[in-house]
Amino acid sequence: MNSILVPVDGSQPSLHAVQAAIAAARQTGAKVFVVTVQAPVFTANVKRFVAAEVLDEYYHDAGEAALKNVRALLQTEGVDATSEIMVGPIAETIVDYAKKKGCDLIIMGTRGMGAVSNLVLGSTAVKVVSQAEVPVMLVK
Repeated sequence: MNSILVPVDGSQPSLHAVQAAIAAARQTGAKVFVVTVQAPVFTANVKRFVAAEVLDEYYHDAGEAALKNVRALLQTEGVDATSEIMVGPIAETIVDYAKKKGCDLIIMGTRGMGAVSNLVLGSTAVKVVSQAEVPVMLVK
């Protein structure tokens, strides 16, 4: 295994995915890529009234918030990883990034949904599993 992609959103399950990626990278020597994908918030009305720079700042700030604890964990564990903030349709952007970087594995967290969390996966996880051309490991 050469590289692992870990999409994160700032949630506890995404931190668990990072921990799983750290363990896998230590065993295999794989490179770790961490991305957070911000869904586009623009509509025709938003574009008319909000400057592009303001939207870019919003995406950057939201991405930095999602990466804050991940970066701290990676630093504490002494793991070097590439991290990026991206904007686009979330599942599709994750799958495209994995292809672009030649990732061998995607490790991602699932979002819990109360009592039925074991029966239902988040829609992003389902889309990534169905669209990815590489194995996807889901971590709770």
